[in-house]
Amino acid sequence: MKKKIALLIVAILSLSVLAACGGGTTETATTEPAETTEAEDPADDTEEAPAVDTGDREEIMFWHYMNPEADGAIIAEMINEFNGIQDDIYVHVEFLPRDELMRQFTIGAVSGELPDVGMVDNPDHASFASMGIFADITDRFNAWDENQFLEGPMNSTILDGRIYGVPWASNCLALWYNVEMLNEAGVDVPETWSELEEAARTLGSDDVFGLAISAIGNEEGTFQYLPWLLSSGGDVNHMDSAGSMESMEYLHGLIEEGLMSREVISWTQADAQAQFAAGRAAMMINGPWQLAAMASDAPDLEFGVARVPRADDGVHASVLGGENLVITDVGNVDASWEFVQWISNPENSVRFNIGRGTFSPRSDIDNEVVFADDPFLLLFAEVLPDAQPRGPHPRWPEISNAISTALHEVLTGQKDVETAMTDAQATVDEINAE
Repeated sequence: MKKKIALLIVAILSLSVLAACGGGTTETATTEPAETTEAEDPADDTEEAPAVDTGDREEIMFWHYMNPEADGAIIAEMINEFNGIQDDIYVHVEFLPRDELMRQFTIGAVSGELPDVGMVDNPDHASFASMGIFADITDRFNAWDENQFLEGPMNSTILDGRIYGVPWASNCLALWYNVEMLNEAGVDVPETWSELEEAARTLGSDDVFGLAISAIGNEEGTFQYLPWLLSSGGDVNHMDSAGSMESMEYLHGLIEEGLMSREVISWTQADAQAQFAAGRAAMMINGPWQLAAMASDAPDLEFGVARVPRADDGVHASVLGGENLVITDVGNVDASWEFVQWISNPENSVRFNIGRGTFSPRSDIDNEVVFADDPFLLLFAEVLPDAQPRGPHPRWPEISNAISTALHEVLTGQKDVETAMTDAQATVDEINAE
């Protein structure tokens, strides 16, 4: 077990796992990690907060990676409220860029220097839980009167039948389209891959590509590829199946015909959004977290959203993004659990997610009612219950790397589809056999 954990730590530190879950701003998604060493305090480069008289209250530390000047503002507001409504617990909060927070979690598996409560991207949850840094809250969770969550988000918190966190925010992917471009060309919003291909062919020109996606060689690329994989009947444990290879062949065909830019292999989701906002792509695959960037970059652009087109003989598919809350096993578990219950209760879950354009992962909250007056967010709310989680798997970062590597190899022409997918499956098989 110790050997596996050591290998996992090395894998997570070496892999580039940029924010793919969305839910933040473009700035948050592309922030570079701070230059630190294991001996450095992650707060060294942040302005020290003034001392607070907490009296006899128990103090806990909460780490998050949401930009304080953007969607992190709602966190500060809610924590200030929590600190003001009771006399037993005081929550200190610290922002770290996402990559740095993940790095500090990994280092903390060895050093034990961890916060009491933390935020984690849901596909990474099982990896960190397998290191033993998260408290097992199964009994506390089962005794909680408000423990109702959607199956996909909830599954991301579970490892070996035990619960190591609480879902906090959810999102998923959809097709965005430029309304004016489609109307002028007389193109209907595509439902299937064939319709998407034909629409992209009609809408494309010397200055405009039909479709923009992120196919970068990291978790963002994996996140964006999975709806295609799932729609064709493929899955991450059978990358060499006919359905899996069909999905990769389809994307390769869009590149070869010029319906997507070859530059998608280096585009983040923020880059795809920039292409769409600038009118250089008629359609894109992206998430609701790009709404703020669109309002800033292209306030007059009329756009719509629809489900990611399905394989002609397949089903619509989307992938779960979002964040979970965790309590570390070296922290004050009792006080942390009180805070996590409060900030995750139905009222605060809605408040928090509305404040940042994401969706409550609670099953007792009807997101379609919450966003009934917003056609844009309503579509994502309709898709969310069927969105599939990535993993959960304690070695998901390595599996994801195998997937995004295959995608990169095919789209750059380094390997044909069969070779790339067979190689990816061999890696997945090796991981699952250990």
